[in-house]
Amino acid sequence: MSPSVVRRRGCRTTGALLAAVLGAGLLTGLTSAPSPARAGEEATGARPVADTPPVKPAEGSSARPAACPDDLRGLASCYAGQDRNGAHYTVAVPEKWNGDLVLHAHGGPDLEAPGPERSAEDLERWSVMVKEGYAWAGSSFRRGGYGARMAAADTERLRRLFRTDFARPGRTLLHGQSWGGDVAAKAAETYGARSERPVYDGVLLTNGLVAGASRGYDYRVDLRVVYQYFCGNHPRPSEPQYPLWQGLPADSTMTSADLKARVQECTGVESEPEDRTARQQRNLSAILGVVQVPERTLVSHLNFATFTFRDIVHQRLDGRNPFGNRGVRYSGSPDDRALNAGVQRFSADPSARRDLSYDSDLTGRIRVPVLTLHAIDDPTVFVEHESAYRASVEGAGRGRHLVQTFTKESEHSALSDSGYAAAVRSLASWVDTGRKPVPGQVAERCTDADATYGTGCFFDSGYRPGSYASRVDPRPGGLRWPAMTAAQERVWSRIEGVGIAP
Repeated sequence: MSPSVVRRRGCRTTGALLAAVLGAGLLTGLTSAPSPARAGEEATGARPVADTPPVKPAEGSSARPAACPDDLRGLASCYAGQDRNGAHYTVAVPEKWNGDLVLHAHGGPDLEAPGPERSAEDLERWSVMVKEGYAWAGSSFRRGGYGARMAAADTERLRRLFRTDFARPGRTLLHGQSWGGDVAAKAAETYGARSERPVYDGVLLTNGLVAGASRGYDYRVDLRVVYQYFCGNHPRPSEPQYPLWQGLPADSTMTSADLKARVQECTGVESEPEDRTARQQRNLSAILGVVQVPERTLVSHLNFATFTFRDIVHQRLDGRNPFGNRGVRYSGSPDDRALNAGVQRFSADPSARRDLSYDSDLTGRIRVPVLTLHAIDDPTVFVEHESAYRASVEGAGRGRHLVQTFTKESEHSALSDSGYAAAVRSLASWVDTGRKPVPGQVAERCTDADATYGTGCFFDSGYRPGSYASRVDPRPGGLRWPAMTAAQERVWSRIEGVGIAP
């Protein structure tokens, strides 16, 4: 007997939910699926639920029962498994399932080989989606290291696995967080883009790195060279020298703890201001003044510009350089002339930049509703990424499919549950009704959601971020968006070996 099926007509679930007791393989009955037009949804955006028989993995599935997060115990059934490519995944199905699926793409990228704990931790962080009535599925991806298209493919594979091994959801909403925002946006553009009906019904991008990698990491390139100019200890003069675009030599044994100690030595960033030396404070102020990263995330950004850059260059691009800073005029230091004369300069290898762009950049050609939620003071993926994404979507003529919202929050990895609930309710209502929400309506839904979650509402409905160039000095030709057009993507896709291998 096949897994449960929710039949659909257009955007609305109007058929019956066919439930199967999968272990026995016997049909046990029919239950009416929830209708999104029920009274009350227009006011709150909440998804209705139905009393349906339990959804369990099909016979032969790799999924096995797993412990749910503490706050979901008694509310959902959780499972864990590995797909055919070895990617670990976690699935949660609420006891009162609304028939829809939230498919999650996580942030990172993680550089180590991912284990089952990654997707389990993601479920714990976004358990609010399950509390909202959605089934939830997240992949840990098949390997560590960079690869946005690979991660998008693993996410799409999990969508198919859920349909064959668990149930056929009425709607599938794709959620991407941080780097996962780039992954989810890439998946939405790639899968079903030419089919009659896209495979995803709506997309939620939260604190997403939606400028893509070919430009979205330029400020970390800048941090790498500006830090070395002022600190001169990464590498030290006594150590082998190398071009800083490498992040590190492939065979370096440096650890994140080693790097943190060097940053502390130069800037005193881990110390209270009164405990820093005058030289440390000057170095710290100069670096932050030029690169505009928050003090509290200086080390994490430099980690990325060290270890993730090494992964991108040596593991993914065969030692080729995708980064450049020629033509950039740095400002904000005590002596900008000396800085610009002394900072290390380099140009990208065109083939390496093409491959990184093909792997991660977004064309903006979206076909379904996309709602973004971004903290205004996000210290890791700064909010101006949203301006780049809007310019890409509008440049592709798809602005009607995009709504962007912003909150007065200052964290990156997790926002208010009430805000997440408001966002997913607003996206679902948009999918169901075809009526595009405005930011103020999303904020109103947060007030309703906060009555349940009590984590606060911080939406700023009138906020609009500055341009991407207002935060990062553009490289030559870097003012136009999208960074990769659909035409470029088509041409590059015909080149053998283009992009980053899975």
